[in-house]
Amino acid sequence: MYLLGEQSALADALINRLQNLPAQWLEGLAPCAETLELGATDDLMAQLPGDQMFLLTDGVINGCIGTRALFYWQEGDLIGLQRGDDWADCRLRNDGPVRLLPYRRSDVIQHLYAEPGRADQFLEYLLGQMAILAHAVAELKPREFRSTNGFKRVDAGETLIQQGDAADHVFVIIDGHAEAYVDGHKVGEVPKDEIFGAMAVFTGEPRNATVIACEPSTVMLIPGDQFLSLTRTNPKIAHSLIESMARRIDQLNKQISQLSSNRN
Repeated sequence: MYLLGEQSALADALINRLQNLPAQWLEGLAPCAETLELGATDDLMAQLPGDQMFLLTDGVINGCIGTRALFYWQEGDLIGLQRGDDWADCRLRNDGPVRLLPYRRSDVIQHLYAEPGRADQFLEYLLGQMAILAHAVAELKPREFRSTNGFKRVDAGETLIQQGDAADHVFVIIDGHAEAYVDGHKVGEVPKDEIFGAMAVFTGEPRNATVIACEPSTVMLIPGDQFLSLTRTNPKIAHSLIESMARRIDQLNKQISQLSSNRN
């Protein structure tokens, strides 16, 4: 889901990247019916079963609040994620024909979380859309009121997170690479697509490490309150993050064991 209007080059690049993700998650999962081909309509969701999600394979769908179109989905996006009372004021409209490949909602969720890689891609998709929307909203605000939401380009050697600082954002490296340090000692790598800074947002404690870009990088910033809201409304996303953190802790434990062995 993307806001209508001109986007920055960074937002455009991320939009193109996100479009490829749903087809990757759905690989190996059989559709529950034949492709739907629908003509123009002012209320698309009224024509679609509530227990299904749909891969948009052709056409553009607009999301409207009242009579105003504010955002859109395009080929490659997943339709039907946004349902429930929070979306009661949102109406989906397509001005031309669309093609939708249907999948049963329960099958999609089960398929996503059967494989950690797919769950990580799903989280990346949701966080990416959130960052794009936050970035677009920030661009619409007067400059003196803009926040640091959205995207940030940093140079090699620039500090992304400072140990001891308050945690107000979660970060994702869209392009580039960084390194993590504790008390001045390097403790790990932060590669492209890695989510970092979430632990301190969860606990409310100060940052426990410093993260420094080791090459020119593009970073996506997600406000902590929005990130927490996302994990609360979708516990499976929180579960995926916990698994990711557990893997990182395991890696750190192995490093500590290796260092202890070398000293002995």
